[in-house]
Amino acid sequence: MALSYGLFICFLLWGGTELCYSQPIWQRGTPRIVVKCLESQLLVTVSKDLFGTGKLIRPADLTLGPEDCEPLVSMDTDDVVRFEVGLHECGNSLQVTEDALVYSTFLLHNPRPVGNLSIVRTNRVEVPIECRFPRQGNVSSHAILPTWVPFRTTVFSEEKLVFSLYLMEENWSSKKRSPTFQLGDTAHLQAEVHTGSHVPLRLFVDHCVATPTPNRNASPYHTIVDFHGCLVDGLSDASSAFKAPRPGPETLQFTVDVFHFANDSRNMIYITCHLKVTSADQVPDQLNKACSFSKSSNSWSPVEGTADICHCCNNGSCGIPSRSRRLVGQRQESASRRRRHVTEEADVTVGPLIFLGKTANPDVEESTSSLTSLMLGLVLAMVAFLTLANIVLGLAKWRRAAFHPVK
Repeated sequence: MALSYGLFICFLLWGGTELCYSQPIWQRGTPRIVVKCLESQLLVTVSKDLFGTGKLIRPADLTLGPEDCEPLVSMDTDDVVRFEVGLHECGNSLQVTEDALVYSTFLLHNPRPVGNLSIVRTNRVEVPIECRFPRQGNVSSHAILPTWVPFRTTVFSEEKLVFSLYLMEENWSSKKRSPTFQLGDTAHLQAEVHTGSHVPLRLFVDHCVATPTPNRNASPYHTIVDFHGCLVDGLSDASSAFKAPRPGPETLQFTVDVFHFANDSRNMIYITCHLKVTSADQVPDQLNKACSFSKSSNSWSPVEGTADICHCCNNGSCGIPSRSRRLVGQRQESASRRRRHVTEEADVTVGPLIFLGKTANPDVEESTSSLTSLMLGLVLAMVAFLTLANIVLGLAKWRRAAFHPVK
């Protein structure tokens, strides 16, 4: 069966006081960005006249994916900029839904000043890109492999796990259609692991961090989950918590009160979580748990397991980490792994979460405040002038009446 796929692109611009609405990347029938999803490659062609204004962008200002992959070398006379990467390259993420494999990435246009100038004349633009491959049927044009594949290869393929992290609607019934929020809203997140024919597993959210870019090591950052499953964001003025009971051992849901970074002009955040699994029959412990803080009882409580596994959340003494929690977990080869009684783990990012009504430039807010003060001063001055004029006119009439009495 021939390869088929679906593609979804939306165009987001920021830099103002509100979210720019979605708009197609076409003008007068001419595509500005063309994406081709092949069996193992992603081809992206970008018009140098990206904004349709006649001002050409520079290829050096374009990158693809979280790892900032650069475009192919092009001539100055070329009208387009091309990217040609593997589906698994450039930090592209993979998610598995009930009916599709979804590869996600983004095209970034980040203009920088030329030469000694300190200005730019085009906007910073991030274009999310998705390639969807249906899971039904054989998506390869090659012959189906025989059933006598060596046992070791079969076991290895069954061990591959796919981790996912989604924004959900408030009732948890479906994925959230729009990534926009108002400050004060609550984000509903759902972590999943697709196990295939693997033995039953239980999923845990080991660590989560929020950053203004997809790079989990960016600054500033805010830790949401720490210490191997303690939802520490709930310790502050937030009501963030894990949802109990679980929908199933391979799914874990939690809520986070949305926020933005102070003194940061960007109106969006990304959330990166380190997910891991254990055997479903393994009893939760200090290293594998999901604990929420209750302000009413001033205590921690687990989604499952005994309450004492959450006591370490108070001081962060939940085992000794072998590496920084903000780095990607690496698998360790062992005899237990070969028996498939192992802990698989991965970092998964969801975002952007976009905030409406947040001023993207602090100078705009300061300028608006100054203009308001000026207008208020002018109004007060006008009132004072009119009051003084009335007093002067009243005195003049009184003097006229006094020196020229009516006969």
